[in-house]
Amino acid sequence: MTGTRILIGKELLESWRTFRLPVVAALFLIVGLSSPLLARFLPEIIQAAGGEQFVTIEIPIPVAADAADQLWKNLGQFGAFAAIILSMGAVATERERGTAAFILSKTVSRGAFLAAKAIAIGVVLLVATILAVVVGWIYTAVLFEPPSVGGWIALALLAWLGLAAWASITSLGSTVTGSVAAAGGLGFLAFLILSVLAAIPNVGRLTPGGLAEPALNLAIGTPVELGDVVVPVVATTALIVACLAGSVWSFQRQEL
Repeated sequence: MTGTRILIGKELLESWRTFRLPVVAALFLIVGLSSPLLARFLPEIIQAAGGEQFVTIEIPIPVAADAADQLWKNLGQFGAFAAIILSMGAVATERERGTAAFILSKTVSRGAFLAAKAIAIGVVLLVATILAVVVGWIYTAVLFEPPSVGGWIALALLAWLGLAAWASITSLGSTVTGSVAAAGGLGFLAFLILSVLAAIPNVGRLTPGGLAEPALNLAIGTPVELGDVVVPVVATTALIVACLAGSVWSFQRQEL
């Protein structure tokens, strides 16, 4: 696509200058730091806060698997919100400011414009996810025991894939509606609906939430069936591709 490489550089530079990348990285850093700490000390906090009420209740001793579980949950919540916020103005803001029309007048294709947006957002989320997982791994190794490096790499990749799904849905809303608020609302609504569907047996495997089980099993070294990984990965990837294709189809038919 014409000008894609230049546009990607522009988007990444803008992410840095507008502090989107540093802010998201800082948020994910906090997630990576706090997740193992919360997993390690939450039982003690509960016992201290509950006093005699929890004396007779046996609270399981936290292990490294609890840190991985807590990290996944926090990435799934705070990370998803960050992905939605990053993406809701991807196209809508550019259209409102007239930047999109100006860029597209410079022989840049609309497909390249959207591809650059998607790749830049994906890179920001990838960098932030790697930061969170690396820090989380280090703290888990200190507080518990060194977990599987390969397993946590798999956890990072699957977490990033899930975040990319929320970003692509929101970007589709930003492209179709041309409204930042509407795109954000669509992103959060999709997050709620798909989170509910993820709790339904069999159906949940076809949502981004279906990535959780294989990711956590890989992180703690539990054997995983190939199909348990492939099905949610393919389903989530198909969702991302469908949203991006929908964005391109809609954007090519709009007047700027």
